[in-house]
Amino acid sequence: MKLRTLLFAPGDSPRKVTKALGLPVDAVILDLEDSVAAPAKESARVAAASVLADHPDRLIVRINPAETHWYLGDLGAVVPRRPAAIMLPKCSSPDDLRTLARQLDVLEAAFDLPRGKIGVLPLATETAASLRNMDYAGVTPRLRALAFGAEDLSADLGVTPRGPDGSYAAPVEAARAALLVAAAAAGVPAVDTPWPDPRDLDGLAREARGAVRDGFAGKLCIHPDQIGPVAVAFTPAPERLAWARSVRELFASSTGSGVLTLNGKMIDRPHLRLAERLLAAGD
Repeated sequence: MKLRTLLFAPGDSPRKVTKALGLPVDAVILDLEDSVAAPAKESARVAAASVLADHPDRLIVRINPAETHWYLGDLGAVVPRRPAAIMLPKCSSPDDLRTLARQLDVLEAAFDLPRGKIGVLPLATETAASLRNMDYAGVTPRLRALAFGAEDLSADLGVTPRGPDGSYAAPVEAARAALLVAAAAAGVPAVDTPWPDPRDLDGLAREARGAVRDGFAGKLCIHPDQIGPVAVAFTPAPERLAWARSVRELFASSTGSGVLTLNGKMIDRPHLRLAERLLAAGD
């Protein structure tokens, strides 16, 4: 599953979820958390399970946080329908992820599902406590990506997430950098936080281009109009893809030397990894 464009859709609105699935988006996130009011949580599970039955491969489910009484019920309702992944909000440490992975092991066995197929995608920076330990390397093979959440973190810190020029408050910027490093160390993509104003597509495009430059692989979206600008930003330019193909071909034809030369410039294994990532994004 590609993770360039991920669109949230409220789990208690099958109509909106079906509409989202008809859009050119890499994955739809069925949301059982923020977009569903407390009285509707249980009915949202039922609706989400119904939609999952028809579209499991493109659907990620954001369940409620582990500390809530909805958490286990969410897992019990959606796991039998084989979502592509579970998004874990308010993930406060690798231990939260480890616990979720074990619970998925049990549920997959209980419902006779292929073991390990359901991935996990934690929102790993939504609380100040989550920044104390971001060592997710080797925690579970289910890990698909680490997602950056700026809005909830800002609320927890008591700061405004972005200034008038779009720059982040200092602790939010530090968390963003920490997540990028944590994702690289864990060998998984990093997914950027949503742009909060669906009307400001120019601001979204600027932030998405900056996210690409800094190493994010995709961006969360909260409105269908955001899909286009995000997809454009995270699709490599033709000249970058041409370079990546040349690098791959160079290594394929090499005789085993670790350092090669392309157009007079040194090329080594890290360049090959970058090339493969570009080609995957441009596919």
